[in-house]
Amino acid sequence: MAEQYQSVDEYLQTLQQQLKDNPQDGVAHYNLGCVLIGKGEYEKAEQELKTAIQLTPDLAEAYVQLGGLALRNGDLMTCLSFNKKATELRPRFAVPHGNIGFVQMQLGKVDEAVAALRRALSFDPKFVQARSTLGSAYLMQGDIDGCIEQCRQVITEQPTFGPAYNNLCLAYIQLQDYDQAIENCDLAIKYGYEMPDDILQELQPYRK
Repeated sequence: MAEQYQSVDEYLQTLQQQLKDNPQDGVAHYNLGCVLIGKGEYEKAEQELKTAIQLTPDLAEAYVQLGGLALRNGDLMTCLSFNKKATELRPRFAVPHGNIGFVQMQLGKVDEAVAALRRALSFDPKFVQARSTLGSAYLMQGDIDGCIEQCRQVITEQPTFGPAYNNLCLAYIQLQDYDQAIENCDLAIKYGYEMPDDILQELQPYRK
């Protein structure tokens, strides 16, 4: 794996040599695709990942990566399709279930999102992105306590996860607990989350 190499470029050269020796190595095409994503060469990465699934059709991870590239291009339906294919190949693979939940949230299908995110967490309870998104979904459903519970659990696992503090801020605004809302807003910003201006303005009168 990449950790064995001094640099990404060295790993890239090794993969290219592997494929020169054996062009039918689907896993090597997948690994090369992942390296190219890391280098920002998205079109080349997509080509490698598609070659990987042609050669190794059960490579669920490649479908997940292709879904990520589709999402990057704003193509929610293609992202959804790739991740659904990944879950068919590996039903207990948490990541595509989490991605499906995220996409369903973007599509406004909150109930479907909740179901997918719960599945993801049943397979990987420490999947903080999925748990934070589930908190957002609960908030959209009006389940403020459920949102707070999920996001507190995220912070227990990963204390610097900004989106969870954002969700908590929004939840406490709905509860009109502005001290807690401000505290969580400031923590979200501290850990790199860009809070919307309208939220910052809403909280400003309550700052002491």
